[in-house]
Amino acid sequence: MERLRSSPLHANISTALDKHLEAIHVVQARRKDEIVNASSRQRHGPPRCQDERVVLALAAALQALCAATRKVRTVLWCAFYMTLPK
Repeated sequence: MERLRSSPLHANISTALDKHLEAIHVVQARRKDEIVNASSRQRHGPPRCQDERVVLALAAALQALCAATRKVRTVLWCAFYMTLPK
């Protein structure tokens, strides 16, 4: 989009994209923790408290990803309209 516009876009656009990518990485890490916890629970018995913390951490990461996705969609929509010819 910067090439089409032949000038740099606002700094908030790249910041929103970076936060979205970071949120994706956090969700991936929490999901990996959940998988490891589920596989170890099958071997050793049910530690319920730890399992609930892992699931709550994943839920919080998904909530943050949802918010970041909404922001990045809005930012990309604005960037798109800024690149359209007038």
